Amino acid sequence: MLPSIFISHGSPMLALEPGASGPALAQLAAELPRPKAILVVSAHWEAQDLRVSSAAKPSTWHDFQGFPQPLYQIQYPAPGQPELAGQVVELLKDAELAAQLDPERPFDHGAWVPLSLMFPQADIPVVQLSLPSLHGPAMQTRIGQALAGLRQQGVLLIGSGSITHNLGELDLQAGPEVITPWAKAFRDWVVEQLEQGERAALQDYLHQAPQARRNHPSAEHLLPLFFAQGAGQNFSLIHQGFTLGTLGMDIYRFD
Repeated sequence: MLPSIFISHGSPMLALEPGASGPALAQLAAELPRPKAILVVSAHWEAQDLRVSSAAKPSTWHDFQGFPQPLYQIQYPAPGQPELAGQVVELLKDAELAAQLDPERPFDHGAWVPLSLMFPQADIPVVQLSLPSLHGPAMQTRIGQALAGLRQQGVLLIGSGSITHNLGELDLQAGPEVITPWAKAFRDWVVEQLEQGERAALQDYLHQAPQARRNHPSAEHLLPLFFAQGAGQNFSLIHQGFTLGTLGMDIYRFD
């Protein structure tokens, strides 16, 4: 059975400059049974409701500005899977979570950047699920629980965000050895709760975690973690690291 995974996808430049995350993602993919399909909850598809991408051939969306031109030339031509999209809608409905198909949604960079490092041949079908971020961690946990059974069918469930995400306090001169203490403290607290299975404390991270709002001025990059955790059980740490001083690049697995 496939796990669920939380990936810190960092800057879009990860696709061109994978650093230590690229080999970690490639090794993780190599160790997994080959997925029949992949379902991604990305921080970059915030919505007021639940939507499931259902295009047969989704396009690659370069949903960012100000980066080098070669980044905009990257394409990730993985197929969609309308049948899986329909199944996701039904599973959510069974959990009393209303969802609808979205035949126009392209792959945002929260999906295609990490997938390009894990499965560069782009030959595994990919479906995206929107992030109703205003409903918080508890909703993402429910969604993960509702879709956990897909893992037994060979579907890899991925939450793609970032374990810390304060773009206003990046140190653009910092190398990978530089770790800002307040970012590390938050990351370490999250890992401790995951190791101890403290789901209630994690969901209350805004009140219990050190420097929570400094690390996440808005919640969208942390919420995919709750989707991945909701869909799995046993936690394991795959990769840890920081870029630009404050941007956590952790990867977690839930079996």
